[in-house]
This record gives sequence, structure tokens and C-alpha cells, in this order.
Amino acid sequence: MDAPAAAAEHLALSADLQRVLDEHEGAPITLGELREALGDRGFGLSMLLLSLPSALPVPAPGYSTPFGIALVGLAVQMMMGRETPWLPAKVEEFELSAGAAAKMLGAAIGFLSRIEHLVKPRGRWVQTRWGLFVPGLLVVLMGSLMILPIPGTNTAPAGTIFLIGVGMLEEDGLLISGATLLAAAAAALYGGAVYFLVTAGLSIEETLGKVKGFLGL
Repeated sequence: MDAPAAAAEHLALSADLQRVLDEHEGAPITLGELREALGDRGFGLSMLLLSLPSALPVPAPGYSTPFGIALVGLAVQMMMGRETPWLPAKVEEFELSAGAAAKMLGAAIGFLSRIEHLVKPRGRWVQTRWGLFVPGLLVVLMGSLMILPIPGTNTAPAGTIFLIGVGMLEEDGLLISGATLLAAAAAALYGGAVYFLVTAGLSIEETLGKVKGFLGL
């Protein structure tokens, strides 16, 4: 396969998402249907789709906790060496309304179209057993943070998982390595929230305000 053909193969995700969005315009779609329509892309695609609702900088009530649990399950499967992802039927049957699908997929298409020229296969260590273990461990940590019922703090961990999913899809070890920086920021945000809750006896809203102020957010 020549270089242009290989590049086209690796830059197809935003176009595929747009195709699915066009085909389901005005109609709801389940996660299982979405995964099927996008083809077999392994753990990376599942992680990208499950992290997307919470990765958006807008409220996504009802998504973070169940999707966080599913993401932890996916990561454990990956760390154990499973080659193909398995999701419970309830997760596969989770339905996105037409409006939610348009908003979420549209945001993903916009983001991917801006970064696709930067993402490419490099750092092929991600294809090894230990290469899957490292991002898997990060997803377990970030997915666990998503599960915690602390409103307004899911964007950073979900965004980290989203970038890991993109990195896995495009076999970009450098992108996955960079996602560790966002993981550290997310851990700091949650650590600060827990610290203020324990030491100051503040409400969740007051705690988030102080932590975000401390971090300059």
C-alpha cells in the first residue's frame, strides 16, 4: 500500500462519522448500531464513542456514570489481552436521540477534522501487549473518575479517554503519551475536590468553585 492510500485509510473516521450522521438524520441511533455502521475498529472506537458525551464541554446528565463503568470494563478486557471488545447488551442498546446524536457526532467530526492531519501511525509500541496495558490502565483511572457523582468534572477524564481512543484507532503512540498530561490534570482536579470536601466540609458546588479557581479554570 502506498503512502497516500495509507494516509487515506487512517484519516477516514470523521468522514465515516459524517456518513452515519447523514444516514440517520432526524432519527435516533443506538450505540450498537453506531459501532456496526463504523465497522470493526476494536477498543479504540468503543472508547471514543463512550467517552464522547462526557468529553463535550456541555452538561451530559445520565451518561457519565454508566459509560464510565462500561469504559472501565473495556479497559480491563484490553489489559487482559482480549482482542475484541465486548459490551453488555444494555450498553449496546443505549439509544441516542436524534438531537443528541447530531450534537455529539457533529462535535466529534469538527474536532477530528481539525486534528486528522496531525495524527498518524507512530510509536508502534501501542500494538504490543504492554502497549495496550498502559493506555488501559489510564482508562481505568479516568473511567473511575467519571463514575464519581461530582457534577461538572467529567470533561477532563472523558477527554483523556477520547484522545486515547483516537490514538489507538490511528496507532499514534505519541498522542496516547500526550494524553497522560491531561490525565494528570484530571487527577489533580479530582484530588483537589476531595481535599476540599474532606478538610473544609464544603458542599460539592462550593468545592468545585474553589478547585477550579485554584487551577485557573
